[in-house]
Amino acid sequence: MALAALILYAVFAAAGFGWRSWQQHRRTGSTGFRGISGRPGSAEWFAGIAFVAAIITGIGAPALQLAGILAPISPIDASWIGVLGVLLAVAGIAATVYAQRDMGDSWRIGVDASETTSLVRDGVFALVRNPIFTAMSIFATGIVLMVPNPLSLIALTLLITAIELQVRIVEEPYLTRTHGHTYRRYLHTVGRFVPLIGRP
Repeated sequence: MALAALILYAVFAAAGFGWRSWQQHRRTGSTGFRGISGRPGSAEWFAGIAFVAAIITGIGAPALQLAGILAPISPIDASWIGVLGVLLAVAGIAATVYAQRDMGDSWRIGVDASETTSLVRDGVFALVRNPIFTAMSIFATGIVLMVPNPLSLIALTLLITAIELQVRIVEEPYLTRTHGHTYRRYLHTVGRFVPLIGRP
């Protein structure tokens, strides 16, 4: 399963970052990458660093298991659990690409406080406010089930921490400043990561 996890990571990177940023550049002249925001040591900065760390450890977990350096945790190292992990990881990739498509030209990685983008509330964004992050979490959970070693669990924890910080400390305040009452109304009607859950 470790090799399959690495392949799925490559597919996720190609579809969710490479292909999407190429599409964005072709349509808007910008790749959509805004980088890590905030001064070093701030919560915003830590959110970006945690994302980078989650990606590195997430790739490292199957690579080190494949090399025989890390062993899976035996109680959850079962073939049927691995198959479930594959299904979740594939679903997470598909959901990420779908949500990115619904976001259209407003898609970004990171936040530029001086920039104003349209507030997307249609499609899957009518169900949850952060469907891309939800999809990424599903993907990462699938990888953990495929390679259930300590490092994959650390990677998932880092990703969830990064997402929570990014959404609560960076994106929601930025969108409130930018879109005011329209965004506040959206906050009160649509869940943060799952439908109906995470509304003020």
